[in-house]
Amino acid sequence: MYSLNIDNPQYNNYNTVKSVRVANVTNPIVTKSAPAFRSNHPQMTQVPYNSALTAAKFRTELVSNDEKAKYNELVGMVDKSTRKQLNTMLKNGTLLNADSNDKSTTLDNLYKIAKNKRAQGLDNATILKNTIDTISDPHIITQQFGNIPAQYQAQAASAAGGNPDDINVEHSGTCVASSIEYNLADKHPAEFARFAEGLSSPNMAVQKSIKMSNLADNTLDAIWLLNAFEIPFEAKDFDKANLTFAPDKNAIIRAHIQTVDRDNYERSPLDVLMQSTFMQVGSQQAYNSLTDKRAGKFNQNDKGLIEFEKTFTESVVEDKNKMSVTYQTVDENARLVGYETDFKTMKKQITDALNMGENVIIGYTQVDASGTIINGHEITITGTKTDKNGKMIFICNDTDDNVSRAVEYSEDFLLPKIHHAALPQAVVANDVNFVENWVEGLKTYKDLKKQANAAASQTQAQQSPQIQPQPIVLERNNIGQVA
Repeated sequence: MYSLNIDNPQYNNYNTVKSVRVANVTNPIVTKSAPAFRSNHPQMTQVPYNSALTAAKFRTELVSNDEKAKYNELVGMVDKSTRKQLNTMLKNGTLLNADSNDKSTTLDNLYKIAKNKRAQGLDNATILKNTIDTISDPHIITQQFGNIPAQYQAQAASAAGGNPDDINVEHSGTCVASSIEYNLADKHPAEFARFAEGLSSPNMAVQKSIKMSNLADNTLDAIWLLNAFEIPFEAKDFDKANLTFAPDKNAIIRAHIQTVDRDNYERSPLDVLMQSTFMQVGSQQAYNSLTDKRAGKFNQNDKGLIEFEKTFTESVVEDKNKMSVTYQTVDENARLVGYETDFKTMKKQITDALNMGENVIIGYTQVDASGTIINGHEITITGTKTDKNGKMIFICNDTDDNVSRAVEYSEDFLLPKIHHAALPQAVVANDVNFVENWVEGLKTYKDLKKQANAAASQTQAQQSPQIQPQPIVLERNNIGQVA
């Protein structure tokens, strides 16, 4: 079987995703965005922001003197448009939402962004506006890098290793990271604002306490995963761990450039910091924001994340037991040869997750006439509706379409293209057989090490630059994995 690697240019925008606990086995493929998929079929739709708040209990009135003072001070330092956004966020419950890791509200964190010092190269006003804009409408999140102006080329090339060509990123491999960013802003606005504050602060880091059980059933296995991904952490007890999330060292260069020279449809400085951080988590702290390339022990491709890495990243960022269920059967030649389940079951699992208030990040594929996968991409399903013929329409967000609105796909069009989906454990607990994430991770590591040793023993003439196919396992992870 074959494992998908989303957002790798080799497959024109397709990155691999796996789950913390595995459900099935397949092969790796690399994905990015697939222009034909986007341009031929989607329709645009308007979707209410922060839909997760509609069914939740939330506050819409400033109660304490501290809240009133913070709100009034923020209103006094922003423009008319942003004041309107803050007023809307107050009325719809977003501003006083406290669904963050430390129980701070969105307002608390916006105030810190406005009043406390930012990292060198960033400014308070820009990060504050980026954060308010994104929480107000997460559809504006993009993975488009943008150009590096001439005056920054030498500095960026030097920091990246000296090759100017490496820093001119045309097609990014951050679709998994940007989808996780979207989900955080859409479903957890207070936590998104807390991340924005920490990552843009002089420390350029944010702390998060997570449950070990959301990574593995056994604490020692959870610790193995944390060590394997090389994320800084401190185990508090047998139940929780404190993790440190941070962007790579070159992210500040990209973020500064986007602060002073950002064009339409390019990433905001905040997008840079968020996506770099999530790529760092998934790539075992081996990502480079200037080249959009990564190293790491689990993936021989230098772009994007594989499914196993995506599942881990999604799980620790949300502190939830996520599983990546693989639906397509792909052979060792990256050819789609069938499906692991029927479309009715696939649709039910996705809609059950949506009915639980969860967005569903999926990896889709495009194939050529022979059935070989040529494109792939990660997008987020945020809701559904029914057309006049009774068919389901999936409402989705795509971070690589240069459109700051949702797109719609019919079930007949989208379901056959879905390779994997990140789902809550409860949705698929009775439908699939699971393999612990640490087991899959150890297997992947051993396979890659074996391949590396074999390659090292060959003569220079025999060595091939082509990437060996990695074993892809349909996993249900307590951890989500996407590129």
